[in-house]
Amino acid sequence: MGTKRRAFTLVELLVVIAIIGVLVALLLPAVQAAREAARRMQCQNNLKQLGLAMHNYTSSFKESLPGGVGRYGCCWGTWQMSILPFIEAQNLADIYVNLGGADWGPRYGTAINRPVVSSRLPTLSCPSDIKNAPIGATATLLPVTSHNYGVNYGNTSFFQTPLNGIPFLGAPFRAYTQSTSDDGPIGAAAALTFPRVYGQHVTLAEIVDGTSNTLMAAEVLQGRGTDLRGFSWWGGASGFVTYLAPNSSAPDVITGGYCTSLTSPRMPCVTATTATRPRMMGARSVHAAGGVNVAFCDGHVRFLMNGIDYKVWNYLGTSQGSEAVNPDE
Repeated sequence: MGTKRRAFTLVELLVVIAIIGVLVALLLPAVQAAREAARRMQCQNNLKQLGLAMHNYTSSFKESLPGGVGRYGCCWGTWQMSILPFIEAQNLADIYVNLGGADWGPRYGTAINRPVVSSRLPTLSCPSDIKNAPIGATATLLPVTSHNYGVNYGNTSFFQTPLNGIPFLGAPFRAYTQSTSDDGPIGAAAALTFPRVYGQHVTLAEIVDGTSNTLMAAEVLQGRGTDLRGFSWWGGASGFVTYLAPNSSAPDVITGGYCTSLTSPRMPCVTATTATRPRMMGARSVHAAGGVNVAFCDGHVRFLMNGIDYKVWNYLGTSQGSEAVNPDE
C-alpha cells in the first residue's frame, strides 16, 4: 500500500511567502546601496575623463585651460564646446559654429548649432541624476540637453569680485569677470563696442596654489522642467563657486533664465541678483552618502562630504590665495 503524500497547508504557504517577503525587504536596501555606489563611481570616472580632457586641451593650446564662457558672455559657447574633441565628440565640434562669438553671429540655440546642444554627452552625465531638457523642441529645432558637471569659477560669484567680506582670490576658469549684471551684447552694434572681456584663458602656471589644491570641476544637478541648472552649454549654468557649500541650503542665483526651487533633491534657487547675492551656482548631487564628487586641477578625483569645513571648501575654490588647506579636515 502506497504512502499518502502530505500537501502544504495554506498557513504554511503564507508563512513561506512572509519569510520570502522579509528576506526581499532586507536585501533590497543592500541592492539599492550597491547600485548607488556603482553610479557614484561612474560619476567619479566621468570627472576623471573630464580632467584628462582638460589636460589634453592644455597640451594643445599652450598650457591654457579653456575659457569658462566666450568673449561676449553667455550665449556663444562655453568650456563644454571647447573640450568636445577631447571627449570623443569631434563630430560635434566640427558642427559648432562661432565658438566664443568672434564674429558675434550665431548663438548656441540657433538652428545651425542646435544639433550640438541637443546631444547628450555620456561623459558629462551622472547616472544618479534625472536627465533634463530645459528648452523644448519646436517644429524645426531639437530640445537642448543638460549635464552634471560645472567648472570652478572661484570662491565668490560668477562675477569674480569680492563678496560679503570674502576676497576673490583667482580661479582656474574665468566667467563674467568684474561684471555687475551684464550677460553679453544684445545686438551686433553693441558687440562692436562691448567693453567687457569675459572668459579669459588661465594657464596652469597661474594656479599658484598648486593644481592638487585647486578644484577644477564638480558635480551639479540638472534642473527639472524648464529649470536651466545643468544647462552647461549656456554660460549662466556652466560652473559653480565655493561660496556655496556642497549641497547648500542657500539658493543658487540664476539670472537670464528660469529655475524652480526644490526640497528633494535640495535645489533652492532665486532668479534675481542683489549686491549680496550675485549670480552663482553651488556644487550639488543626489548621492546618498551626502556630498559631491570633485576633480582637482592635477586630475585627481575625490568625494567631499557636505560637512567639509566651510573655510577649507572656500579655499579649494581659489587659485591664487596661498592658503594651506587639507580637504580631510
